[in-house]
Amino acid sequence: MKLAGLTAIVPGAARPIGRAIANILAAENVNLIVPTFDWPESIKEMEEEFSLKGYSYSSLPVDLRSEDDVQKLFAHTKERFGKLHILVNNIERGGMPIVHGSYDHPHNRDQWDLEISTTLKAKWLLFHHALPLMQESKEGVVLNISSISGIEGRSGAGAAFFNDAYSAANRAISSFTETWAREASPGIRVNELMLGLIQHRHGEETRGWQILNENEKQHIKQQCLLGRTGTPEEVAKTALFLIRDADYMTGSVLKMDGGFSLGSKKVPEMPEGILE
Repeated sequence: MKLAGLTAIVPGAARPIGRAIANILAAENVNLIVPTFDWPESIKEMEEEFSLKGYSYSSLPVDLRSEDDVQKLFAHTKERFGKLHILVNNIERGGMPIVHGSYDHPHNRDQWDLEISTTLKAKWLLFHHALPLMQESKEGVVLNISSISGIEGRSGAGAAFFNDAYSAANRAISSFTETWAREASPGIRVNELMLGLIQHRHGEETRGWQILNENEKQHIKQQCLLGRTGTPEEVAKTALFLIRDADYMTGSVLKMDGGFSLGSKKVPEMPEGILE
């Protein structure tokens, strides 16, 4: 799909992964709508960067858990750019057990609902209200960003990072991906990019990672077959492939975790066998 002149909604562009995706799309001359909510310093930095680079973009505050706010977002999108072709469903708020501790703590009273409402409800609202506008364009792409927490749960090497509600919500995203691919076909492709430990997202540069001791960090990296965590720029390149180049993919889940979910088990030597 040729991207120049198309319009994309990219939530989370104030933070590193969303920012990297927005940058790589803008480099393809895509118009950007970037809904924002919190992280005011990051939002200001993003707006300064995008303006300096001369991007065609619109930044506006939106609570993506609110249907009224989401409807206003799409009214703004239609008024500003007329059409919508790309939805990058990059919205979540996952509590890390190593940071937040148990849901039983008073400070986590709303954490469960926050993880579900951002990871699932907000994604559903975005797709539900994006689809009619995208169908007017005859072609388009929805990319759901999810986490291998949906496979791992709060167990194994990633236990420090994946909360229960967050993990359950991420498993449900794949159900959305399959249902939406059917609902949006044939003109709109819907795929899912399932991320492992990425820098700024469960990896380095997060509070959870900083709390780990060096042995724990090394153990987690050893769990990745590639021996390291991923980068936002690598995520953006893969997202660009799914948006621009994967013309015959829909309803697919592409796992990008450096082999983390396969684990560090080694393949044993082949036995000699007993037959002669």
